[in-house]
Amino acid sequence: MSDDKQSSVPEISDNPDNPDRRDFLTVATGVVAGAGIAAASWPFINSMNPSQDVLSKAKVEVDLNGIELGSAKTIAWQGKPVFVLHRTDQQIASMADSAGVKDPQADQERVKKPEWLVVVGVCTHLGCVPNRQDAGWFCPCHGSVFDNSGRILRGPAPTNLALPPYDFISDKKLVIGEA
Repeated sequence: MSDDKQSSVPEISDNPDNPDRRDFLTVATGVVAGAGIAAASWPFINSMNPSQDVLSKAKVEVDLNGIELGSAKTIAWQGKPVFVLHRTDQQIASMADSAGVKDPQADQERVKKPEWLVVVGVCTHLGCVPNRQDAGWFCPCHGSVFDNSGRILRGPAPTNLALPPYDFISDKKLVIGEA
Protein backbone atom coordinates (compact mmCIF):
# COMPACT_ATOMS: atom_id res chain seq x y z
CA MET A 1 0.00 0.00 0.00
CA SER A 2 2.79 2.44 0.73
CA ASP A 3 4.26 1.64 -2.69
CA ASP A 4 1.02 2.81 -4.38
CA LYS A 5 1.11 6.17 -2.64
CA GLN A 6 4.67 6.75 -3.63
CA SER A 7 3.95 5.91 -7.24
CA SER A 8 1.05 8.42 -7.47
CA VAL A 9 3.29 11.39 -6.51
CA PRO A 10 5.20 12.62 -9.55
CA GLU A 11 8.90 12.89 -9.09
CA ILE A 12 10.69 16.02 -10.13
CA SER A 13 14.13 15.23 -11.22
CA ASP A 14 17.13 17.43 -10.74
CA ASN A 15 17.70 17.27 -14.44
CA PRO A 16 18.15 20.88 -15.77
CA ASP A 17 16.28 19.95 -18.96
CA ASN A 18 13.07 19.17 -17.04
CA PRO A 19 10.46 21.88 -17.97
CA ASP A 20 8.59 21.50 -14.63
CA ARG A 21 11.59 23.02 -12.81
CA ARG A 22 11.07 26.37 -14.55
CA ASP A 23 7.35 26.79 -13.65
CA PHE A 24 8.14 28.38 -10.29
CA LEU A 25 10.55 30.86 -11.83
CA THR A 26 8.03 31.82 -14.52
CA VAL A 27 5.22 32.39 -12.01
CA ALA A 28 7.45 34.27 -9.56
CA THR A 29 8.80 36.51 -12.32
CA GLY A 30 5.25 37.28 -13.52
CA VAL A 31 4.07 38.18 -10.01
CA VAL A 32 7.05 40.47 -9.37
CA ALA A 33 6.63 42.14 -12.80
CA GLY A 34 2.90 42.71 -12.19
CA ALA A 35 3.57 44.23 -8.76
CA GLY A 36 6.25 46.45 -10.26
CA ILE A 37 3.95 47.71 -13.02
CA ALA A 38 1.19 48.42 -10.49
CA ALA A 39 3.59 50.28 -8.20
CA ALA A 40 5.00 52.33 -11.08
CA SER A 41 1.49 53.16 -12.40
CA TRP A 42 0.07 54.30 -9.06
CA PRO A 43 1.43 57.88 -9.13
CA PHE A 44 -0.08 58.42 -12.58
CA ILE A 45 -3.45 56.96 -11.60
CA ASN A 46 -3.47 58.88 -8.31
CA SER A 47 -2.76 62.16 -10.12
CA MET A 48 -6.19 61.90 -11.78
CA ASN A 49 -7.94 62.25 -8.39
CA PRO A 50 -9.15 65.71 -7.35
CA SER A 51 -6.58 67.72 -5.42
CA GLN A 52 -7.03 68.45 -1.72
CA ASP A 53 -8.01 72.08 -2.27
CA VAL A 54 -10.83 71.00 -4.60
CA LEU A 55 -11.99 68.30 -2.21
CA SER A 56 -11.99 70.75 0.67
CA LYS A 57 -14.39 72.97 -1.27
CA ALA A 58 -16.60 70.17 -2.59
CA LYS A 59 -19.33 71.53 -0.32
CA VAL A 60 -19.65 75.10 0.86
CA GLU A 61 -22.10 76.28 3.51
CA VAL A 62 -23.42 79.80 2.90
CA ASP A 63 -24.94 82.00 5.61
CA LEU A 64 -27.69 84.01 3.91
CA ASN A 65 -28.11 86.48 6.81
CA GLY A 66 -25.42 88.80 5.45
CA ILE A 67 -26.97 89.19 1.99
CA GLU A 68 -29.29 92.17 1.89
CA LEU A 69 -32.45 92.24 -0.21
CA GLY A 70 -31.55 93.14 -3.79
CA SER A 71 -27.84 92.41 -3.42
CA ALA A 72 -25.61 89.52 -4.43
CA LYS A 73 -22.70 87.74 -2.81
CA THR A 74 -19.97 85.81 -4.61
CA ILE A 75 -18.92 82.50 -3.04
CA ALA A 76 -15.91 80.41 -4.11
CA TRP A 77 -16.91 76.81 -4.84
CA GLN A 78 -14.54 74.30 -6.50
CA GLY A 79 -12.41 77.14 -7.82
CA LYS A 80 -15.38 78.85 -9.48
CA PRO A 81 -17.38 81.90 -8.41
CA VAL A 82 -21.00 81.26 -7.47
CA PHE A 83 -23.40 84.20 -7.38
CA VAL A 84 -26.05 84.13 -4.65
CA LEU A 85 -28.65 86.83 -5.32
CA HIS A 86 -31.29 87.84 -2.77
CA ARG A 87 -34.02 88.95 -5.17
CA THR A 88 -36.66 91.56 -4.47
CA ASP A 89 -40.34 91.01 -5.25
CA GLN A 90 -39.92 93.32 -8.25
CA GLN A 91 -36.97 91.28 -9.58
CA ILE A 92 -38.91 88.05 -9.12
CA ALA A 93 -41.98 89.45 -10.93
CA SER A 94 -39.87 90.71 -13.83
CA MET A 95 -38.40 87.21 -14.33
CA ALA A 96 -41.81 85.64 -14.99
CA ASP A 97 -41.63 86.65 -18.65
CA SER A 98 -38.99 84.75 -20.63
CA ALA A 99 -39.59 86.65 -23.89
CA GLY A 100 -36.37 87.73 -25.56
CA VAL A 101 -34.27 85.10 -23.80
CA LYS A 102 -31.86 83.24 -26.11
CA ASP A 103 -31.96 80.04 -24.03
CA PRO A 104 -35.56 79.95 -22.74
CA GLN A 105 -36.01 78.41 -19.34
CA ALA A 106 -38.68 79.29 -16.83
CA ASP A 107 -37.52 81.14 -13.73
CA GLN A 108 -39.24 78.53 -11.54
CA GLU A 109 -36.95 75.86 -13.04
CA ARG A 110 -33.86 77.85 -12.13
CA VAL A 111 -34.59 78.53 -8.45
CA LYS A 112 -35.60 76.45 -5.43
CA LYS A 113 -36.90 79.48 -3.52
CA PRO A 114 -38.05 82.47 -5.60
CA GLU A 115 -36.20 85.02 -3.46
CA TRP A 116 -32.82 83.25 -3.87
CA LEU A 117 -30.96 82.73 -7.15
CA VAL A 118 -27.81 80.57 -7.07
CA VAL A 119 -25.79 80.37 -10.31
CA VAL A 120 -22.21 79.60 -11.30
CA GLY A 121 -20.68 82.98 -12.14
CA VAL A 122 -18.83 81.90 -15.27
CA CYS A 123 -19.93 83.16 -18.69
CA THR A 124 -20.84 80.24 -20.93
CA HIS A 125 -19.09 81.85 -23.91
CA LEU A 126 -15.40 81.79 -22.96
CA GLY A 127 -15.38 81.46 -19.18
CA CYS A 128 -15.15 85.11 -18.13
CA VAL A 129 -16.69 86.30 -14.85
CA PRO A 130 -19.63 88.68 -15.48
CA ASN A 131 -20.09 91.88 -13.47
CA ARG A 132 -23.22 92.54 -11.44
CA GLN A 133 -25.66 95.22 -12.65
CA ASP A 134 -29.18 96.10 -11.51
CA ALA A 135 -30.83 94.16 -14.32
CA GLY A 136 -28.55 91.12 -14.05
CA TRP A 137 -24.97 90.48 -15.09
CA PHE A 138 -22.83 91.87 -17.90
CA CYS A 139 -19.74 90.12 -19.28
CA PRO A 140 -17.41 92.97 -20.35
CA CYS A 141 -15.11 90.71 -22.36
CA HIS A 142 -17.57 89.90 -25.14
CA GLY A 143 -20.77 91.72 -24.23
CA SER A 144 -23.03 88.91 -23.00
CA VAL A 145 -25.93 90.10 -20.84
CA PHE A 146 -27.70 87.85 -18.32
CA ASP A 147 -30.93 88.67 -16.45
CA ASN A 148 -31.69 88.28 -12.73
CA SER A 149 -32.44 84.61 -13.35
CA GLY A 150 -29.05 83.98 -14.99
CA ARG A 151 -30.62 83.59 -18.44
CA ILE A 152 -28.76 84.88 -21.50
CA LEU A 153 -30.48 87.90 -23.08
CA ARG A 154 -27.95 88.90 -25.73
CA GLY A 155 -24.33 88.45 -26.67
CA PRO A 156 -22.24 85.50 -27.81
CA ALA A 157 -22.88 83.26 -24.77
CA PRO A 158 -24.81 80.21 -26.06
CA THR A 159 -26.52 79.14 -22.83
CA ASN A 160 -27.71 80.44 -19.47
CA LEU A 161 -25.43 80.63 -16.44
CA ALA A 162 -25.04 77.13 -15.00
CA LEU A 163 -26.88 76.05 -11.87
CA PRO A 164 -24.73 74.37 -9.21
CA PRO A 165 -26.17 71.61 -7.05
CA TYR A 166 -27.42 73.22 -3.82
CA ASP A 167 -29.90 72.69 -1.02
CA PHE A 168 -31.33 74.87 1.71
CA ILE A 169 -30.54 73.39 5.12
CA SER A 170 -32.55 76.10 6.91
CA ASP A 171 -34.28 79.37 6.07
CA LYS A 172 -30.98 81.26 6.32
CA LYS A 173 -28.40 78.65 5.25
CA LEU A 174 -27.70 76.78 2.06
CA VAL A 175 -25.09 74.22 1.04
CA ILE A 176 -23.55 74.38 -2.42
CA GLY A 177 -22.26 71.03 -3.68
CA GLU A 178 -23.29 67.39 -3.92
CA ALA A 179 -24.79 65.85 -0.82
